[in-house]
Amino acid sequence: MTKFSDLALDPRVLQAVAEAGYETPTPIQAQAIPHALIGKDVLGIAQTGTGKTASFVLPMITLLGQGRAKARMPRSLVLCPTRELAAQVAENFETYAKYTKLTKALLIGGVSFGEQDKLIDRGVDVLIATPGRLLDHHERGKLLLTGVQIMVVDEADRMLDMGFIPDIERIFALTPFTRQTFFYSATMAPEIERITNTFLSNAVKIEVARQATTSETIEQKLFAITPTRKDRSFADKRSVLRALIRAEGEACTNAIIFCNRKMDVDVVSKSLKQHGFNASPIHGDLDQSVRTKTLDGFRDGSVHLLVASDVAARGLDIPAVSHVFNFDVPSHPEDYVHRIGRTGRAGRLGKAFTISTPNDAKYLAAIENLVKTSIPLGTLPEGFVLAEAGDAPPPREDRGAGSRSRSRGGRGGEGRKAVVAEVPVAAVAAVAAQAPAPVVDAQADHVHVHNHSHREEQPREERRYDRRERGGDRTGDRSGDRAADRPNDRQPDRSGERRDDRRDYRRDGGGGNNVVGMGDHVPEFILRSFHIASAPITEAELNEPEGEAPDVEEMTDSSSDA
Repeated sequence: MTKFSDLALDPRVLQAVAEAGYETPTPIQAQAIPHALIGKDVLGIAQTGTGKTASFVLPMITLLGQGRAKARMPRSLVLCPTRELAAQVAENFETYAKYTKLTKALLIGGVSFGEQDKLIDRGVDVLIATPGRLLDHHERGKLLLTGVQIMVVDEADRMLDMGFIPDIERIFALTPFTRQTFFYSATMAPEIERITNTFLSNAVKIEVARQATTSETIEQKLFAITPTRKDRSFADKRSVLRALIRAEGEACTNAIIFCNRKMDVDVVSKSLKQHGFNASPIHGDLDQSVRTKTLDGFRDGSVHLLVASDVAARGLDIPAVSHVFNFDVPSHPEDYVHRIGRTGRAGRLGKAFTISTPNDAKYLAAIENLVKTSIPLGTLPEGFVLAEAGDAPPPREDRGAGSRSRSRGGRGGEGRKAVVAEVPVAAVAAVAAQAPAPVVDAQADHVHVHNHSHREEQPREERRYDRRERGGDRTGDRSGDRAADRPNDRQPDRSGERRDDRRDYRRDGGGGNNVVGMGDHVPEFILRSFHIASAPITEAELNEPEGEAPDVEEMTDSSSDA
């Protein structure tokens, strides 16, 4: 059996590996390290948790043992899809390079640019970064990639899922063509294969396991439930999750619970805390300091349950995770392989439970088609009845009889009907008894009668104000008082006079005795004469008396002569 001492690694690296407690390399380490040490490009395909990080960190430290970095020009570059994975690679580098003088810099989001600029200015041998922050430094003129000798792309399939492939191609173009490239991925999508064919030269392909396979040390179970109601699906899944955690008891030393959406991560974590569990959330919207603190707490045991999005599904090395719960079935089948790969690492046994509903059928079919096996069905804990479990639905808000629904249709309309039905008859009679007295208009010969039986006798304007008065009295605010006072304050209604004037205007053929035109005053420029001629205008023509309009025939003749 191959040992690390059999590999041509730097003695200082071997000493650090021995102190870390490792003697035998994993299959991908045993196959990749010899090719990497002789300068070949490596394409590694292996499932998560197989030791891919050490397979490129160890030969990188050995190859960079000679030489010195220049300011703003790193000698090697490691690209990672997430901040947590980049930080983990940095920790591995510190562990294995502690007896060397190599320097490193970590470029990730959520950290001040100033501190990172200082590290780059001093010169670093190993630059570990996420694609976005790396390009930010390059665009600011703080970083040059022309001195990169070794380039590593870790978790390339995750890069594809997160939309980083265009950034990866741009970064490749900024590095020298003579670089050595390590390319690692758990799956080999067509887009990943295209990139490897473009940017890798005579790469050695190492595949230690069939693509997208799950570890044999993981016990998988599927808990398919049918929610009691459609609107109870989320609550029922939370009930099942709590029941499964309680049923595992002390065997569940710690667990990662995966949700598809960041919002659900917060809700599930809060629900677990309310039921007495020690849980904390982690997702991409949290500050980097909070994410780091939560992850450190999960590693040291102060956090028992880690509710996470897929930001924690790739590359995180937490060896002692006993359980993984898929609260949501992942929409991408590759994510299932990475999620459950957080448990059963380094030869340990682990359990992966997945909760599904009938809506997840197509996602489950895609997962089973990818891993080429069916997920065994599990049974709910004894005594657990879904219909009697779950969080109680939130109480309906009592909005009162006088409130108005914001919706104009659907359930809002039904709500309005229910409110009307609950109004007692006595209240309606009291509102009718408090109706205002008839309002007399001093400038009109009729009386405003507020009576529904006489609506046809009221003019349109009066009916409009009548409705406002009734509405104001019904709602109980001061708008009714203002509406009742408005008819006495407004100007006389002259709409009838205007309509009569328009009828007379049309009947008289467009004007009658009305003055049409500009009146007695005519602007001076209209009365001035205009001569169309090629010859210059004489002074006599300019002094032509006002009011004499030029003859049309003369203008025509002069224009034709011209």
